[in-house]
Amino acid sequence: MNSIAKTVYRRAAESFVGLAVMISGAAAQEKAPQPPAEDYVKAHYTKYEYRIPMRDGKKLFTSVYVPKDQTQPYPFLMTRTPYSVAPYGEDQYRKSVGPSDEFEKAGYIFVYQDVRGRYLSEGEFQEMHPHIDVKKSAQDVDESSDTYDTIEYLLKHVPNNNGKVGVWGISYPGFYTSASIIDSHPALKAASPQAPMTDLFMGDDSYHGGAFMLSANFGFYSTFFKPFDHPAPPPKSPSQFDFGTPDSYDFYLKAGPISNLDHLYLKGSNPLFTDQVSHTTYDAYWKMRDLAPHLRNIKCAVMTVGGWFDAEDLSGPFSTYYSIEKNNPGIPNTLVIGPWVHGGWARSDGDHLGDVEFNAKTSQFFRQQIQFPFFEFYLKDKGGALPEAYAFETGTNVWRKYETWPPKQAVAKALYFHANGLLSFDRPTEADGVDEYLSDPAHPVPFVGYITDDVPQRYMVDDQRFAAQRPDVLVYQTEPLEEDVTISGPIAPKLLISSSGTDSDFVVKLIDVYPSDYPDKAVSSEGKRVLAAPAIRMGGYQQLLRGEPMRAKFRKSWEKPEPLQPGAATEVDFTMPDVNHTFRQGHRIMVQVQSSWFPLIDLNPQTFADIPNAKPEDFKKATQRIFRSKVRASEVEVMVMPR
Repeated sequence: MNSIAKTVYRRAAESFVGLAVMISGAAAQEKAPQPPAEDYVKAHYTKYEYRIPMRDGKKLFTSVYVPKDQTQPYPFLMTRTPYSVAPYGEDQYRKSVGPSDEFEKAGYIFVYQDVRGRYLSEGEFQEMHPHIDVKKSAQDVDESSDTYDTIEYLLKHVPNNNGKVGVWGISYPGFYTSASIIDSHPALKAASPQAPMTDLFMGDDSYHGGAFMLSANFGFYSTFFKPFDHPAPPPKSPSQFDFGTPDSYDFYLKAGPISNLDHLYLKGSNPLFTDQVSHTTYDAYWKMRDLAPHLRNIKCAVMTVGGWFDAEDLSGPFSTYYSIEKNNPGIPNTLVIGPWVHGGWARSDGDHLGDVEFNAKTSQFFRQQIQFPFFEFYLKDKGGALPEAYAFETGTNVWRKYETWPPKQAVAKALYFHANGLLSFDRPTEADGVDEYLSDPAHPVPFVGYITDDVPQRYMVDDQRFAAQRPDVLVYQTEPLEEDVTISGPIAPKLLISSSGTDSDFVVKLIDVYPSDYPDKAVSSEGKRVLAAPAIRMGGYQQLLRGEPMRAKFRKSWEKPEPLQPGAATEVDFTMPDVNHTFRQGHRIMVQVQSSWFPLIDLNPQTFADIPNAKPEDFKKATQRIFRSKVRASEVEVMVMPR
């Protein structure tokens, strides 16, 4: 949830000047040039601003862009956001409207609303405003009721509408999209929650496997979502936190316990960050903000969108899709997952990430062939419906359509740890077997092999050879594959471990190892692909596909953590987000296991402690053991597609 990922997504404005030549006899005459791209919205839409009353009397600021062409009625397409609907003023226009150019040119009534308690909207803002299932009075309001009241107002006060409404949003606006469709208004026909925040503790922005996502959250809350007097427009340029170094690894290591970040650096200036770090178990604060159980009574078509390499909200799209599927049988419910970072489908070509190529403009394909047709079908009765699941398969770099997700053909198989770093689908036969390493909080394993002051989105596919060389990282890999192996679905590590500490983290990474003779990657120069020194060495590249931590004290309960018994064998089982990847013939499947991933996640002192307030003496070295024998096997369960 860093500042780059959580800003409102804008498309880059096109740059074009149209110059046509009309031939009449032997003479050519120029037409008047088309308006430049930044004037297109003003030339084709009229902007209105409303302060729409909610049932409790609060008014929400709303900007509405209405097509000047009145020859046909138009549907509404709405985004509700906590990041401001700027620019403000009926003479101030956005440079673009809608999810992509296709919508802008096709004609919709575009609606942008500051959510309750943000910028020019009245009321109280709450982090992921909890949903109220049973509303007993007009004072019981939430994002569902606010959307319902907004739609009622728009239908009555904005002329030339066709009576249909769509809603969409990415990241936090994705959460508001999901919340909007609960007990949905009859006029709401289509919704697309994209990278929706769904359960902050269970795998979205704040915690993964009980470990705090340190760098992303501090980087975000040190700058954004600080309290302000409202109604008020946003500052022209938000203040940036000065880390004093380009090396976040060094900064966070020297900062010490997380409480220091709050008390010494933020000085309690952002209560939302304080909430994040003080609620270290799955308590009522988090449970009431989990939107998934409330996704009921949805009557519209839903297309949930996510990215395989979303560093912020990878879990949200899956939990949203599953909950809607379970609680709303019969409605159109589609899941779309592509090879994207957080919101990457809206603002990039999607043809690569870091050093990894996808060999197609996947984002453009999504915008033109999936997203636009979805809203056109349900809001304008044009085209046809989408498949149940539309998922990009990395490795082979092709789009796949599925009747269900995960694909019903996929079969659960275990990848077992063996002696000498071997990984195999065969269960170990050794009577005894164990591997061990020493984990030292003073020298944690970095999450990238280069200097950075934030969370680079490319880390999700970065080369892991830097980690494989460390003595505190265990490495297991298969022999070169004799045929392609496709894994489609969640990944479930099942580790049998022991530790000399009373708490420890266990980070599991699934990796695609390229053959040693894989061609080097050309580097770009002034927009042209050329082979230049130094080329990126792809032979032996260890591409991260999925990595997740598990804090061992939560192995039995997220609500009531328990210490480890030093030296005692215990199971640490957890589930990692899905993948849809083909390991090609000649590649290897690799699993790495380690006990720190810094500063992506906070440091575990390896003693059973209140980690945000842990004292220096709480941080201790620990010997970690991973068992791999016939009766004490450790494995990673994956869903394998039949060939």
